[in-house]
Amino acid sequence: MPQEYQLRRVTASDLPLLRRWRRMPHVIEWWGPPEVEPEEDKLADRRIAMWLVELVGRPFAFAQDYDPHAWSPHPFSHLPPGARGIDQYIGEPQMLGCGHGAAFVREHCNRLFAADAPVIGTDPHPDNTRAIRAYQKAGFSVASEPQETRWGRAILMERWRHR
Repeated sequence: MPQEYQLRRVTASDLPLLRRWRRMPHVIEWWGPPEVEPEEDKLADRRIAMWLVELVGRPFAFAQDYDPHAWSPHPFSHLPPGARGIDQYIGEPQMLGCGHGAAFVREHCNRLFAADAPVIGTDPHPDNTRAIRAYQKAGFSVASEPQETRWGRAILMERWRHR
């Protein structure tokens, strides 16, 4: 049976939940300590759209999308205008390893494509094989060798709307 994921905008009232998730070891492993890019700062940054991902009305994951051309330099600056970058994590540990990551990422991408994004990029750490597999299942292809970015070591992955 297909799952229905709802993405809703993060509000200030969601910050305690996001802070709790950011302190969890499985999130810290790939996102770094909670004081790196705190949610309060990102919520105030108009360049970033922040989302809570819900399943049956229950939040379990965080997603964000952004215009990579709003930062210079950015690893996705080679992408055409209208491109979006995405980042996400599953906050609730019991939801890991169940296929939710690939499914909600696919849904998020479909929403961005419907809003005319020509391509979407994501940049997992090369050692984060779980994320890389989920992105591949969601339609992404590896577009680079591992590289150092200002946000850490990453491989670039892209999903094009019409390819």
